[in-house]
Amino acid sequence: MVVAGTPWAAQAAADILDAGGNAFDAAVAGLLVLNVTFGEAASFPSIAPLMIYDAKKNETRSYVGVGTAPAAATIEAFEARGFEVVPKMDIYSQLVPASPDVIATLLSEYGTKSFREVSEPAIRIAREGFPVHKIMQRNLDLNIVERFGFNYLLPYNSKVYLDNRWWRPLRHKQKFTRPDLANTLEQLAQAETDALLNGGDRNTGLQAMRDYFYKGPLAEKIVQLHKEKSGLISAADLANYSGYWEEPLSGEFQNFEIKTNGTWTQGIVVPMVLQVLDGIDLKSMGHNSEQYVHTVAQAIELVMADREAFVGDPNFVDVPLEQLLSKHYAALRRQLITDKAFDGLPTAGAPLDMQAVGQRVNLTKQVASLYNKDIGKDTSYLSIVDKDGNAVSMTPSDFPNSPMVTDTGMTLGIRMTQFRLDKSHPSSLAPGKRPRVTPHAVMLLNKSDQSLYMSLGTPGADMQTQALVQVLLNHLVFGMDIQTATEQPRFRSQNLPSSFSPHSYSPATLDLEEELYESISDSLSERGYTTNRFERLHNHFSAVGAIVIDGEQLSAGADPREGTTAVGL
Repeated sequence: MVVAGTPWAAQAAADILDAGGNAFDAAVAGLLVLNVTFGEAASFPSIAPLMIYDAKKNETRSYVGVGTAPAAATIEAFEARGFEVVPKMDIYSQLVPASPDVIATLLSEYGTKSFREVSEPAIRIAREGFPVHKIMQRNLDLNIVERFGFNYLLPYNSKVYLDNRWWRPLRHKQKFTRPDLANTLEQLAQAETDALLNGGDRNTGLQAMRDYFYKGPLAEKIVQLHKEKSGLISAADLANYSGYWEEPLSGEFQNFEIKTNGTWTQGIVVPMVLQVLDGIDLKSMGHNSEQYVHTVAQAIELVMADREAFVGDPNFVDVPLEQLLSKHYAALRRQLITDKAFDGLPTAGAPLDMQAVGQRVNLTKQVASLYNKDIGKDTSYLSIVDKDGNAVSMTPSDFPNSPMVTDTGMTLGIRMTQFRLDKSHPSSLAPGKRPRVTPHAVMLLNKSDQSLYMSLGTPGADMQTQALVQVLLNHLVFGMDIQTATEQPRFRSQNLPSSFSPHSYSPATLDLEEELYESISDSLSERGYTTNRFERLHNHFSAVGAIVIDGEQLSAGADPREGTTAVGL
């Protein structure tokens, strides 16, 4: 079974499974088609946080699928250029790319297909084209002044994403092609083929593909772009880059272990929130009642305060994982839930001292960029479970808000904007460091035997963790099937700093889909909340994908808030 962010990606992954590939082969095929058909949300070479379940070993692993800051990227270098935050629409917002490393590692260690085989669907669709879908149109919905500004600031990006006609908006269902990206993927496939023709084995071919990106002609083009625009990425940054496998973080809720990526993502928020809520009788409150929404929102905000105080790249930050993920600490923080809305981000805890209250997080005032329109946004997701029970959960992302690499179709994104130019913050900028990114992957295991129960994830920036918590509560507490659980109305707390610069936030503010707004906004206002109304099934509230494994039966949840699509075999 496959769940993916666009129907083309879901079908490509399903076709690989149908042709004898496994979940890991299918994941790469789906990822590359997402890069083509949803490139304004999940570009190549994107970040790609990854979780896998190896059924043969009954083992869950996390792969670090986020790139690092260049060696020249220091806080002092940014301040010398007059920046108060890492800027959008700028070469300085680009990390060293991660997804080619993820692809090579996943295929080499777990796959059975060649890169050429799994990239064929993406190359074909990029050349032949696909119809502009509604979410793509929404993501690139710019007025004439914004299109002019986009074309002026980022002309090659404009050529790619406005179909070489910046003066005309994209139309729903118009044919859209990505010929430059098709050529780039073909070059990578040919590098693999050449290595095989020269007598190399499968892994030699995959290494040749990887080297073509990080040490070969594509690396040269990235470095040339940065030289032309006085950027920061060097040949050494690319040649020295590598992700790595790690033990997933783990918390507990009911009879399940909640597994997620390390603290280079915000994934830890999901098990922490669920553990805060595990001691509360949520079911008696009634699903999406005013008391329920308030309680869950406060649990989220309490954990987000700890996120801001403690969570960052574990290679640079001493994160108190054992304490943050302990049930005792969750119980201490649970006691801070009150009857009234928090009037700002609550105080972080003191996990090392096992105290509920520590120091208030420093919310430094940030200044918005001069040009702050998002050109493309979001993230995407794919989840795959194959016939042998292997599974992949992957959350690729990145947007064309910084200069693309001319004539390649490659978008290096803006993930440097999830750093802070504040040395006291756990996601402070440093050379070789990973920002604490919003995308993360999640898996649930049965505590009794460590078998896989669910693979899930979502786009949505700081809403990602909030959406996953709500869907999991719908399913695990209120007994909804997973599709129904994804379709329920959602809320979104804005009482937390945005992970993207300029890191703004709105104290005591809840965004509500219209059913919730109509039923509980007045009661929430009495508790001190400002509430904002959004239309039903709006992608402001994420787009969750999930697969549930219940014995021999698989079921999927495909969120209608975007083009999330499930395909069963």
